[in-house]
Order: sequence, then structure tokens, then C-alpha cells
Amino acid sequence: MKYSDGGWLVKEGFEVSYPAHVYTTRQTKEKLTLFAPFRYTSHKGYSLDGGMMTIEISAPAPNIIGVKAYHHKGVVDRFPKFELNTETVDVEISETEEHYIFTNGKMSLEVAKGEQFHLVFKYEGRILTESKPRGQAYIIDNFGKPHISEQLTIGVGESIYGLGERFTSFVKNGQTVDMWNADGGTGTEQSYKNIPFYVSNNRYGIFVNSSNKVSFEVGSEKVSRVQFSNPGESLEYFVVGGQTIKDVLKNYTNLVGKPGLPPTWSYGLWLSTSFLTDYDEETVNQFVDGMVERDIPLEVFHFDCLWMEEFEWVNFTWDPRMFPDPEGMLSRLKAKGLKICVWINPYVAQKSIMFDEGMEKGYFLKRENGDVWQWDKWQAGQAIVDFTNPEATKWYVDKLEALIDMGVDSFKTDFGERIPTDCVYFDGSDPDYMHNYYTQIYNEVVYQLLERKLGKNEAVLFARSATVGGQKFPVHWGGDNTADYPSMAESLRAGLSFGLSGFGYWSHDIGGFESGCQPDIYKRWTQFGLLSSHSRYHGSWEYKVPWLFGEEAVEVTRKFTKLKLSLMPYLIAESNYTHETGVPMMRAMIIDFEQDLNTHTLDRQYMLGSNLLVAPIFNEEGIVQFYVPNGGTWTNYLTGELYLGGKWYTQKYDYFGLPLLARPNSIIIEGNVNSHAVYDFNKGFTAHWFEPSENIASEASIYNQESELVATLKAINTGGKFQVDLSGDAEGKLMIHIKNKVKTFELTNGSQTFEI
Repeated sequence: MKYSDGGWLVKEGFEVSYPAHVYTTRQTKEKLTLFAPFRYTSHKGYSLDGGMMTIEISAPAPNIIGVKAYHHKGVVDRFPKFELNTETVDVEISETEEHYIFTNGKMSLEVAKGEQFHLVFKYEGRILTESKPRGQAYIIDNFGKPHISEQLTIGVGESIYGLGERFTSFVKNGQTVDMWNADGGTGTEQSYKNIPFYVSNNRYGIFVNSSNKVSFEVGSEKVSRVQFSNPGESLEYFVVGGQTIKDVLKNYTNLVGKPGLPPTWSYGLWLSTSFLTDYDEETVNQFVDGMVERDIPLEVFHFDCLWMEEFEWVNFTWDPRMFPDPEGMLSRLKAKGLKICVWINPYVAQKSIMFDEGMEKGYFLKRENGDVWQWDKWQAGQAIVDFTNPEATKWYVDKLEALIDMGVDSFKTDFGERIPTDCVYFDGSDPDYMHNYYTQIYNEVVYQLLERKLGKNEAVLFARSATVGGQKFPVHWGGDNTADYPSMAESLRAGLSFGLSGFGYWSHDIGGFESGCQPDIYKRWTQFGLLSSHSRYHGSWEYKVPWLFGEEAVEVTRKFTKLKLSLMPYLIAESNYTHETGVPMMRAMIIDFEQDLNTHTLDRQYMLGSNLLVAPIFNEEGIVQFYVPNGGTWTNYLTGELYLGGKWYTQKYDYFGLPLLARPNSIIIEGNVNSHAVYDFNKGFTAHWFEPSENIASEASIYNQESELVATLKAINTGGKFQVDLSGDAEGKLMIHIKNKVKTFELTNGSQTFEI
């Protein structure tokens, strides 16, 4: 929310009050409370007829400092709350002649004692950011509504990232970003997944603990500040410290929850019916059998909206005109080795057989007069399930449980963004705060059902909307993109921003959702899609089976699907690392290479896990410019070509190649099966050790198909002697790649030494 008129004035119609100074404090063992009146109080008489900001300083978890500012504290709490993993932390509260100092581990906050209000956040003594005088504010806007705002400094050369899945520029400096989930496609400043958390290349993060419409001005009002405001009488934010950006993400996800661990099979190729296409069991079988006939491994078949009858979304009943024997059909598909996903949403059309039951029992959001809240967007007369009502939730879940019993393995949890604010919830929740939070309840109840019915390591969604905490219920995809290169690039930018917002796994519609996909874009997007954490063909009016785009598209799909499946041992190890740490599986270059300034703005390439660099191609000419980070010689995983780090390269590729570079001194475990996503990763594997550095150890973890750690491979090059230790239940071979030469050795358990 912008309220300034230049550097000194306030916009007409706005009233702004600033904490003038810290007049007094109150301390407990765990909290420092600041009392900061809106005018300088030099004697007791000035304590009359004036407002005050009350600011509570706390430590919710190690190396995180919380700031909660109130104007009026007595507001009735009707807000949904993000689930936080708070801990009891030993803090130190001290003071000097000039400051109150609050210390939590390596993080500290210095509060000025003087005549001005000033907060300085530090990590190991290094200044992260500051709230300078006239930074924090209590505002009455031009509609008479209160807000609390904070301004934190942006240093010279500092860049801001994150704030959810955003399709705008990767570096957020200069942008105004409102936290308000919306169904705007991928070509606007709107977002399906708004996350009030940003990361700085100065190695800290800011999390605003509110599901309301928090507004961020990232250098877009005060050019050297990030300004953020929350409607109402309070504002809480957390400053997350770390030695590196990875540490910041680890500490942040310690607080809000780690990404859930997707099942192994979910990494295989998903094929959709697409949205508005005509299809029945015969069509489905043509698609599935066509993939088998063309030797393209397929893992999941997805039924989009029209598995249900039109005008009745949702009724959770198979359209009998198209699917007279749904149980038999699912059984026949599963006999072909497929998992099944079906499309759902939280809306119930008036024509649906579920509508009357839900209306009678009070299962829908209501208007203030008690009527069911309805509109005609999306579906005629649709209502919205009220998940704050336990009985409504059980009713909805019971419908889905019947589908699981029928053979469904996963749900595409679509929508969840178009949630009204002129409505009444069963539990009295504030509808403004529920607008973004609704998706959290929606996805959670579906995910927990899958866990209960299929097992903890078998649950996976394909979700479009999200808020803080949604990372615990993977996987998410990027929404409605268009079939062109700009949309492909904006999708990648969004995924990289999403990963810098605490989410671990991400996908997108290969070839674009909207109509118009051409063979060229199909093949280039196939490369990108099958080198993403999760891979799905989907569209709107068009089928997306590869043979419709030519025989070469079939060959490209086969090649990159099998490539991904061969990388499953590596991908599952990286998936477990993401689950354990909160560092995204598909991530921006800056996360791994923050010391290399060239990586700070890169948004057309990424790391897939810790050791593979991917640079998709975004033009018909097949030309790609990419940057190879400092730190040795990288190897093209597909061709063996070598690239010296610290340089830019321009190359041209056909549809069977792109920059897929292995990091120097990395070990990448490749499986011996490329026909399915689930196989014995620890049997018959090949460990590729690329450009071993001298006297710097390399390590790779090997998991089984249940994501259990079964073996560890450690290796070090000591002057041309290669010491390798394999421990655990594993057998395979080692290929050492040095300067275009490759040597292969059999591996046995225990220690071995090889010489080249």
C-alpha cells in the first residue's frame, strides 16, 4: 500500500503516525516489549492524548527474530493462522548506553535508546537490514481503514527474490506485489500462489505472518526500502538469518514446515486428457497404448474436468455417457502399470447432485443474510464448500474416498483462488484473511486423505493454488500458460521464485495450456518439462500426445522421458535432500552460487538438484546463451563436451540436445532401467564422477524406491589415485570422467583405490 507523496509528504486522505522513540520497555525471559509513543515524550504530560505502538520482540526458532507491532491490541482474533513450528529458544536480552540488544543464536536486534525509533538486524555482527526512523507506521487509509506498515532497508547491490510463484521479473526490486491469490494465468502480475516471504542476496529472509492482503513495495515507493503493510491493528514479521541463502531457506522452512516428500512414481511422465477435449475410454486407451507402441514410458494418466458431466462440476460421479464402467476402466488402466489422477475443485455447481444436499446441511459458504453464496463464474450457480465446517469437510472427503476405493491414486486440486470476501464462514473466520488461506485447508484435507488411504509416502497432489504451509502438500504446477516461448520463460521465472519461497517441487503444462502449440515449441518445452522436478503434458482444447506433433516429437519425448527415468537414483536423492532441508529441488542459480555475482539475475537456467545445470532453449533457432559458474570444468551430461566455469557460452542445438551440465567433482548416480520410475536404484547403477578435484571429497547418497537411505558412495582424488568407499546395500560400477576420457571400474562394498 503506497501512502507517501514523494520523500516528505503523505498522500491526500491518509493519516500516518510513526513510533517516535522507545519510551520504556518490559522484559521477560523470552520476550522484549517496546513501548513507542507516536510523539517524543520528554515529560509525563506528553503521555496524554496520543497513540503508541507496542512492539514485541521474540524468538520463535533458532536464528529467527520476530517483531509484532500493535496499535490497538484488543481486536477479537478471528483470523486463520499459519501453522508454525515454534521452539523454546534461549535468548539473551542486554543493554548498553545506546541500545537494547536482543540475541537469538547468531541473530541479534539492536534497538535504539535515543530520540528516534531505529531497529538494526544483524547476523554474526553483519547488518542485514534496518527499520530506520519513520519506517514503521500506523496508517489510516483514504477509506478510513487501519494498516500497520514497516520499511526495511535495501542495501547497495541488494536484490530481493521470492514472494511466491511470480511471473514478473525474477529480481523483485522495483515491483509492487500484493498477496492476493487470483486466477490470472501466467502472463500477468497476479499469482495463484502468494507467499509473504522474500529472500535477499544479503543472506536473510523476511516472512510476514498474515494471510491477509499484505502489500509489498520492493523499492517501488521508497527506492532503498522494502515496504510492507498489513490491514488492521497489528503486523507480525520474522527476520530469518543464515550464513548462506540455503541456510535462510532451511531456517525458514524449519518454522513453516518442510516440503512433503512425493512418492517415487510421481517423477515419471504424467499424461492428461486435456481440459475441454472430447474423450471416452476408447480415447484414453488410444493415448495409453500409443505411448506403449512408441516406447514412451508413461507413469500417470490424468482425467481432467470432463470425467464428470458438464454443468455439474463437481459431482464426483463419472459421466455415464463417456464412462459406463469406470471401475472396470480404472482396473484395466492400472493393469497396464499406470497410476490414476482425476481433476477436482472445491466448487459445487447448482445442477450437481451434491448441491441440494450441501445446501440443506449448511456445507457451503453463506452470505450475511444466511443465503448460500453463489455466482455464475466458472459453473452456473456454483457454491463453495466451507472447509471450516467439520461436517462439510467430512462430506467432501467421503466423496473423494469413494474414488480412491475405485482406483484413483491422486487428485489435481484445481482452483482455490476465487474465494469471496463478502461471505460468512461456519467458524466465524474473517473472510479477508480466509481468501488466501482457503487453499491451505482445501489442499490439506485432500492430501491427508491420500496419506490415510494410500500411505504416508504415497500421497501427492497436482495443486494450482497455495499459501504459506502449502509446501507440505506437494506437488504444485504453474497454472494456465500459453503455447509460446515468452510463456515458457515466464513459467520458469515463476518456478524459480516459488522455490525461493520455501516450496520444494514444481511443474508446468508442457507445450502450454492454451491452444496453438506448434511442433517446435512442443519439442523444446518437452526438454524443459522432463528436466523439471515433475513432468506433465496438459492442454486446453488440444490433446498433447507427441505423435500429433510429428515423428520427431515422438523421438524427443522418448529420449527425454528415458533420460529422466535413468536419473531417478539422483532425483530421489535430491528429493530427499529437499524434503529434509527446504532447499528446492529445481532452483535458481544464486542458491548454489551466491558468491558468483553473475548468477544473481539468472532466470533462464537453473539447477536440477545440486549437480545438474539446465538451460532450456527459448527460440525457434535453437540458440541458447548460458552462464557456467566459477569453480572448475563442467561436463555436458549428454555429449561429454567440457565448459570452463566463469564464462558465458552461446551454442546451437537440435531438438535432442541442450545444455545439461554436470558440476565439477560431482557424483551422479544413474540407474540401469529407463522404462519406469520405480525400480531398484541401488542395484546395477552407474556412478558418474565428473572432473574429480584434487583433495576435495565427493559424496553421493543412494536411496531405494521407498526413499530409504541404503548406501553411501564417497570418493576423493589424491594426486591421481582415486579412493572410493561404498557402504551399505548397493552394487554397481564407477565411471570417472577426466578431460574427455572415461574410465570404468566395478564397485564392491568397502574401500577401493583406482589409478588412471
